Amino acid sequence: MSTLTSHGPGRVRTTDELRSLAAAAAHHLADAPADALASWAAETFGARLVVACSMAADTVVPHLVSQHLPGVDVLFLQTGYHFPETLGTRDALAHVLDIRLVEALPQLTVAEQDQRHGPRLHDRDPLACCALRKVEPINRELAGYEAWVTGLRREDNALRAHTPVVEWDEAHQMVKVNPIAAWSLDELMAYVERHQVPVNLLLDEGYPSIGCAPCTRPVAPGEDPRAGRWAGHAKTECGLHVAPGEEGTR
Repeated sequence: MSTLTSHGPGRVRTTDELRSLAAAAAHHLADAPADALASWAAETFGARLVVACSMAADTVVPHLVSQHLPGVDVLFLQTGYHFPETLGTRDALAHVLDIRLVEALPQLTVAEQDQRHGPRLHDRDPLACCALRKVEPINRELAGYEAWVTGLRREDNALRAHTPVVEWDEAHQMVKVNPIAAWSLDELMAYVERHQVPVNLLLDEGYPSIGCAPCTRPVAPGEDPRAGRWAGHAKTECGLHVAPGEEGTR
């Protein structure tokens, strides 16, 4: 395992070729189990495949993919606002898995952002803060790969209820693989237990969805799992999984 910043190995397929791959796989692998999806992604894209991980319970995805592609790049957004538990999960995962941890860094440090835009931008304009600290860095990194793997699950909320296991990511012009889209929370945690995958300790403290510390609160019983993200704002997504101007659609 190594930790570094990177811009990926570069693409060799054209956009049309990648789009066709996504369409064919979406049809043929629609009902495939997660392990088969990970195997297909590893075989098809090799070093041009990257796994995105928020270091919550989605740590199962790097584990799943690394079984088929040892040394796979795992992309972690280093926003500068993470909970200590999130950083601890990152370090634990990097220690136990055969992965290459790639940290996507914003152009500005937190101090530089405060100087340029004023302190606590996340409170005043969370959309702008996410654009600077999440969307721009991940867009920059993903441009060097042909496909990315996410931990999106249909159970997360109503906006993700129809998430396919393979899709064409129009925003990033690449293939997107969501191998655990159909998993329930019970299936997710059973995988964690079976393989002893490190997960974020905050999951046991009422945080089913974990983002930056200033913008994440615990969720009450019966609330939507993502109700603790940007509470008090008309915002449900950070923008990583939607096209520009379509935030909130999934």
